[in-house]
Amino acid sequence: MKAPSLPQATTGWMIFILALGAGFSVAAIYYSQPLLPLMGTSLILSVDGMGLVPTLTQTGYALGILFLLPLGDRYDRRRLILLKSAALALLLLLCSLSNGFHELLIVSLLIGMAATMAQDIVPAAAILAPAGKQGKMVGTVMTGLLLGILLSRTVSGLVGAAFGWRTMYQVAAAIVALTGGLLWKVLPRFGSHSTLSYPALLHSMAQLWQRYPTLRRAALAQGALSVAFSAFWSTLAIMLFTQYHMGSAVAGSFGIAGAAGALAAPLAGGLADKIGAAKVTQLGALLVTLSFALMFFLPALPVHGQLALIALSAVGFDLGLQSSLVAHQNLVYSLEPQARGRLNALLFTVVFIGMALGSVLGSQLYSRAGWTGVVELATAMGAVALVIRLVANRDATHPARAAE
Repeated sequence: MKAPSLPQATTGWMIFILALGAGFSVAAIYYSQPLLPLMGTSLILSVDGMGLVPTLTQTGYALGILFLLPLGDRYDRRRLILLKSAALALLLLLCSLSNGFHELLIVSLLIGMAATMAQDIVPAAAILAPAGKQGKMVGTVMTGLLLGILLSRTVSGLVGAAFGWRTMYQVAAAIVALTGGLLWKVLPRFGSHSTLSYPALLHSMAQLWQRYPTLRRAALAQGALSVAFSAFWSTLAIMLFTQYHMGSAVAGSFGIAGAAGALAAPLAGGLADKIGAAKVTQLGALLVTLSFALMFFLPALPVHGQLALIALSAVGFDLGLQSSLVAHQNLVYSLEPQARGRLNALLFTVVFIGMALGSVLGSQLYSRAGWTGVVELATAMGAVALVIRLVANRDATHPARAAE
């Protein structure tokens, strides 16, 4: 069972609302990154304490993907989206009222879990798309999600600098509530795709993980890239504040550089059709590694040159990471089309475990080894992903080694 495809005349408005919903919901897990110095000053947090905020948020997102996303195959996605949007709006408001460290951490974890409504919206777009328009509609919604990830830092940095970090979360709560209402109004009811019980759905995910080496390699490689990505973004605001005496607005503006690189990533889909998705994953991992390695030259440059190089690196590694993600999704979704939702959940669970690890390792390394330690970690993780992809390619061309 599935929701009926929409008439072509209605898809423009629907795409816009779905893209907004995906972007604003996933943005909730990134608002904190440029605001960490402001939160630290307000709540008297150490560098390690500040680093735990994005760590818990991303951990919550990973847990939500693993334990909540499979529900979309069993229950009405429209209802799930409404429930998650209401919970997310309430949690963002509670975050703005937090006055204690432990309270902030608990709310951050729950925000991450509720923000997984973004991953419910993407398959809904595929179901509702008119015949022959699935790729375009899903791609547009993914663009909204991607912009939410990257531009959330810019917006939160500017709002935080002008009005304080609490105001940013209050504004976000209002936007999510409004977007959730719009989604409830325009979305039809969705039928169940599976009659499996919840425990059976989770068990089937374990079977998929064991069955497909391609899935495991894609998840581990993308997870390593996510460690690098998160280590950079979760410590950038702190580094700019301590080394360059720059506030959250400047930290957030680097999200524009990241968006410029990542928006070119959809081209990776066409490139994958020409040279193969596996090759694109290798090129993406290589670009991530080289982009982070460039920052080893920061000490040799003047201040303006250093900031320009950081922005250039952000363009490069965001392009590499998102291109690799698009190609990894192509590889994974082709394994078992009827299980794409659960395959997606497994892939993104590992991705956001990597995000959470990157946040905690990045803050730990920054407090002990400075920005050089963060760059070393990010470069090493890019290299790990590249090795995984090279080994996968070698095994795929070796019948004795390839399990696929």
